[in-house]
Amino acid sequence: MTDTIHSSAPTRRTLPARDLAQIAIFAALIAALGLPGPLNIGPVPITLQTLGVMLAGAVLGPRKGTLAVLLFLVLTAVGLPLLAGARGGIGVFTVSPAAGYLYGWLLGAFVTGYLTARLLPKYPFWPALGATILGGIVAVYLLGIPVMALNLGLPLWTTIGLNVAFIPGDLIKVIVTVLAASQVHRAYPALIALPKGRRAHL
Repeated sequence: MTDTIHSSAPTRRTLPARDLAQIAIFAALIAALGLPGPLNIGPVPITLQTLGVMLAGAVLGPRKGTLAVLLFLVLTAVGLPLLAGARGGIGVFTVSPAAGYLYGWLLGAFVTGYLTARLLPKYPFWPALGATILGGIVAVYLLGIPVMALNLGLPLWTTIGLNVAFIPGDLIKVIVTVLAASQVHRAYPALIALPKGRRAHL
C-alpha cells in the first residue's frame, strides 16, 4: 500500500469575506460621495467621488482598491444612478465627456494602491503625497483628457486647458486622502499586503 499525499490547499482565487466587505464598503463610499451633487463649471462636473477613488487605492491597496472602483462602475453601467447628479447607464461610459475619467478611476486606484503599498509600513507624508498625485490625478487625467477631447471634438491642448480648473480641488482631495490613509494605516497596519521581500526588512 502506497501512501500518497495530496495537497488539500488549492490555489486561492476567491477573496475572503473580509476583503469582499471592504470592497463593498468603499464602493458604497464612492457612491455616497456623489450625493452632494456635482459642481458644473465645464463639460466635466467636479465631484467628491474622485476623493473616494483616491481613498480606495490609498487605504485598500491596488487589488482591493481597484475592485472597489470596478464594482461601483459596474453598478453604474447597469443603470444605477450612482454618479453625482444621479447619472448612470452605459451612456456615461461612451459618449459622455467624462467617460475617460471613469476609466481613469480604475487606473488611478491601482496606481495609488501600488505605490502606497511600497511606502508601507511607514507611509511618510511627502512620498505618500507624490504617490497619490501620480495615481489620483496624473493617471486619471491620462485617460480622461484624451477621451474628453475625442467626445467633444476638441484639440488635445484645448482640452488640457479646460482641465486646469480641476487641479486645485484635486490637490485638496490628495491631501485629505493622505491624512486619512495615514491614520488608517497607523491603526490597521496589515490592511494592505506588503510587496514580496518587504516583510524581511521590517
